[in-house]
Amino acid sequence: MPAHGLLPCKPNATNNKYYLKPASSQAMQLCKFSRDTTRRCRVTSMGAMAAATAVLTRETKDEKEQEEGWTEYLSPDKLEVLEHLEPWAANHVLPLLKPAEVAWQPSDMLPDPAALGDDGFHSACRELRARAAGVPDAHLVCLVGNMITEEALPTYQSVPNRFEAVRDLTGADDTSWARWIRGWSAEENRHGDVLSRYMYLSGRVDMLQVDRTVHRLIASGMAMNAARSPYHGFIYVAFQERATAVSHGNTARHVGAHGDDVLARICGAIMADEKRHEAAYTRIVGKLFEVVPNDAVRALGYMMRHRITMPAALMTDGRDDDLYKHYSAAAQQTGVYTASDYRAILEHLIRQWRVEELAVGLSGEGRRARDYVCGLPQKIRRMEEKAHDRAAQARKKPTSVPFSWIFDRPVSVILP
Repeated sequence: MPAHGLLPCKPNATNNKYYLKPASSQAMQLCKFSRDTTRRCRVTSMGAMAAATAVLTRETKDEKEQEEGWTEYLSPDKLEVLEHLEPWAANHVLPLLKPAEVAWQPSDMLPDPAALGDDGFHSACRELRARAAGVPDAHLVCLVGNMITEEALPTYQSVPNRFEAVRDLTGADDTSWARWIRGWSAEENRHGDVLSRYMYLSGRVDMLQVDRTVHRLIASGMAMNAARSPYHGFIYVAFQERATAVSHGNTARHVGAHGDDVLARICGAIMADEKRHEAAYTRIVGKLFEVVPNDAVRALGYMMRHRITMPAALMTDGRDDDLYKHYSAAAQQTGVYTASDYRAILEHLIRQWRVEELAVGLSGEGRRARDYVCGLPQKIRRMEEKAHDRAAQARKKPTSVPFSWIFDRPVSVILP
């Protein structure tokens, strides 16, 4: 799972949840500052005060409904939908897993000391290090960030195990949903392993700092809106799996162009896994759109309004308080994962789930959610254009950021 995408807001200091709280222009206009030294906000009339109260009350009510709206998806009738789909998942989701005997393993990708012997192993490692030396630091930072994200797998396995109606209650359930969660986790586990071993052998990474960042990320966890709802949760993971495939695919292309064919092969193999996983979660959500379109589109609208917060947003190395922001800037600048990719993923999912075609069975809320989601890519495109203009103006002033992961070597990035 990737750690990129549109940057989330700063976490609230008390609960680590992410919020966007724009000030109401109406309320701002109703307030006039006095000229005394306290600069207190005063409402100039009783009528204005009543209007301001009405605005704030309405905003508070709307905000509360937005925050709590997902809980209706925990009602028995909605959870029964997932329970009834369990046989369908056995036929359409489980076949996308690969048995251990045929799946690639980290030992397939890297020098094997037992097979090569001492001299052969040392020679293979020297060749690996020589190829790794050609990978630019900015791309190396993105690779490390991807690896750290993959290594936080314990957190990610716990995510679907919070989804009501599909979770693995005993840890060894025989339901299709439980078998998928465990099989998916087993395949994901290889990703962090192979990247970590590669970096260790490359000699270009401060593995102690990387290991500490992994430790902190797992300890910090991740914030995901509507964490117990399978409707919202499967939408989240479908988005994330495609984002990961894009990120690793772009990395494979870039490092291959710089001469590291071994790393390109590793990233390509991970990308292929992620595309299979994406197909599974996309099928699940697609089935929900087929069976309960109103519930599915409202869940999609909810998730996009709250934004897809990336799983590694809480990463820290203990030194850089803005590590995720700097890492994301490097990903944007190198083309490993960009705001345009975020938009393209949303556009792809809208087409995949035929959101624009939804009509029959939608409530008023469902239609509003459909219209919001379908209009969102164009809004993001306009934001991209503005960000591009700002970046063009600031391109002469890049910021040099030292990354502890690569022994504090600086990387020049354009910060948002």
